[in-house]
Formats: sequence, C-alpha cells, structure tokens
Amino acid sequence: MMIESVEIAVRPANREELRRALTAWRGPAEVESGCLSCRILQDANDPNAFCYEAKWRSEEDLLCHLRSDHYKHLLFLMDMAARPPLIEFHSVVETAGLDLVQRARNAA
Repeated sequence: MMIESVEIAVRPANREELRRALTAWRGPAEVESGCLSCRILQDANDPNAFCYEAKWRSEEDLLCHLRSDHYKHLLFLMDMAARPPLIEFHSVVETAGLDLVQRARNAA
C-alpha cells in the first residue's frame, strides 16, 4: 500500500476557496482505480492549511494517479499556496491496529 499526503497552506482570504476546491477534487480521486480511501483534513493549529491524504493499493496505482489529467488540478491548487506545499509518499509494508496496542499494553 502507498500513502500520498499533500499539505497546502493558503492566505486566509483563499481558505474557503481551497476547501471547496479540494472537496470537489476528492470525489473523482476516490473512484480512481486502486484508491482505497481519500480524505481532506484541516489543520487544527493552522486553519489555513489543508491536507489531502489518499491510500493506494499499490505503487502502480499511485503512479497512474500522478500521471492523470485529474492530478493536474491538484497541481494547480498547489499554486494557491502561501508557502511551498509539503508532498510525501509513504510505502507501507505492514499495517497493525488495536491488536498492536493490546500487545504493547500487555507487555508492560
């Protein structure tokens, strides 16, 4: 699995415009082949900063997404940024859940 994370911070005057644009952009991204989940988050410490996060089934699915015409719209939204956007891609080998918390708590 691959996790894509894009953080965009804008000036206060552009906050609502970016929020609406990201929300509209998310829908088509969610239905792309290989997209497991997609969400838009607003930073609690900086209300002018938003994060788009998506989980992809494979690196190949992510690369198809990055090459898509749809992704160009996200690149255009990054142009609104008040500071350079933060873009990260994480390769996930294993995912754990509550079972890991339980093992850690029982080991103490």
